[in-house]
Amino acid sequence: MFNPSSQAVKAFTLVEIMVVVVIIGLLAVLAIPGFQKVRLASQDKAVLNNARLLAAAADQYMMQEGVTQVSASALVGPSNFVKSLNLVAGETYPTDYTQGVPITINGIAGVRTITYGM
Repeated sequence: MFNPSSQAVKAFTLVEIMVVVVIIGLLAVLAIPGFQKVRLASQDKAVLNNARLLAAAADQYMMQEGVTQVSASALVGPSNFVKSLNLVAGETYPTDYTQGVPITINGIAGVRTITYGM
């Protein structure tokens, strides 16, 4: 004869599983905004670093050539001052650089703009 108390089956109840799912959901809700904030900050820092490189290259070129304006094609390239410019968030850099004029980078992640002043 079958005795239910002799064979105890250990398993999670539906309520226990639902509690675990809710806790995981709450942790995700707390973690995702923080992750996005860190990602945006790192993108902005990388773009600002690119702007610094371009500004330094433009200054160097202008001093060597004795001009006050330079195009990006004279700055970026395998044999130029900046070997390559890696885009990090789909941003757009200016095509011309003028001495004393801040560099404005548009379209960072499609929405943000950063200006690097001289």
